[in-house]
Amino acid sequence: MKILMVCLGNICRSPLAEGIMKTKVPGNFFVDSAGTISMHEGEHPDKRAVQTAANHGIKISNQRSRPITKADFDTFDKIYCMDIDVMADVVSKTRNEEQRQKVSLFLEVLGDHENAEVPDPYWGDMKNFEEVFQLLDRGCDAIKSQILS
Repeated sequence: MKILMVCLGNICRSPLAEGIMKTKVPGNFFVDSAGTISMHEGEHPDKRAVQTAANHGIKISNQRSRPITKADFDTFDKIYCMDIDVMADVVSKTRNEEQRQKVSLFLEVLGDHENAEVPDPYWGDMKNFEEVFQLLDRGCDAIKSQILS
């Protein structure tokens, strides 16, 4: 199973989601992250995301930002988007319905958050990063349960 987490710049939400998910799935799973923009391409995750993950025993400091590519739609089985705008951008890059079916809003898996978005903590403080971490952790647990059931 190959899972891709996608946010805007691939320096806050999706690197955290990638790091969290990697701690929850078996080693034969491949988890990666990407952004819909290339502004931060090649950069490490935001220092606040790195610190928040480290506070929970997860190392994401070696990750590098990258934009989503057309090849990702062939490579990945599931593509989870952090918010509606990101999802619209990702869906616009799909070439067919099969690829479109791989794309979903990350929080849809929690049921009661069907249209909820993972807030972007970039303009916030460490408290916002921790809140996002907790939301992503719950979502990753639900995704794991769904995929492994």
